[in-house]
Amino acid sequence: MNTIKEKQTEDSGYVEEVSVVISGCEKADARMVFDVLRAAFTTDRASVDVPQNLAGTRPTAWVVTVDVAEARVVSGPVALGAPVSVDVQGGYWAVERLRRSLAHAFDVKVVGTVSGDQEEEVRLRLSSR
Repeated sequence: MNTIKEKQTEDSGYVEEVSVVISGCEKADARMVFDVLRAAFTTDRASVDVPQNLAGTRPTAWVVTVDVAEARVVSGPVALGAPVSVDVQGGYWAVERLRRSLAHAFDVKVVGTVSGDQEEEVRLRLSSR
């Protein structure tokens, strides 16, 4: 579970970077989730870096790293074409902060968790509110 870069601040002591994997959806829905994450937090994806489908029959997953240290308010509900699966991995505080922020834009359901000593992995199901 140590796939994210450990980052601790002097102020909080919390790991503030979260790894997010979006799968099981169309690229337009993945882009909507990326746009919400980018509006709420600093991410490692530029706005011009949009999800693309790859040729072939393998499932597609899109990955982004999110720094939840400074949260901005998300403006409101965002429509998705279909529910989206999101796997979030990071420290407990950071994962909860990201989940709460996503709840401003989507209906968020926790569908599974794996807990570790310092961090957790949570599977979320996002749908339109």
